[in-house]
Amino acid sequence: VQLQASGGGLVQAGGSLRLSCAASGSISSINAMAWYRPAPGKERDLVAYIMRDGSTKYADSVKDRFVISSDNDKNTVYLQMNSLKPADTAVYYCMMLLIPEGEKDADDYWGRGTQVTVSS
Repeated sequence: VQLQASGGGLVQAGGSLRLSCAASGSISSINAMAWYRPAPGKERDLVAYIMRDGSTKYADSVKDRFVISSDNDKNTVYLQMNSLKPADTAVYYCMMLLIPEGEKDADDYWGRGTQVTVSS
């Protein structure tokens, strides 16, 4: 199973970007999908997650600006980022808690990350 993230880039403050992350390989089920980014003192800090039932949670710093969504048929998670700030500049990593075909237990899989740079 591999995760491929895309959609990062350079944008001015106040602008928008949409990140995508698609999982490929033989997957039995995906329990949760999430986006992370580094934070002071943390290698990776949660930005947002979405559960299989559609429930979501956001970090306080992005609430009301970012929207996480998923296309379960395509094994893809999205992060719509609006009203971007220079403080949002980071490498964004996608993560999926999933069960590969033929296995019983879920494990977390990570994408390589996509760079988001917000200029002031």
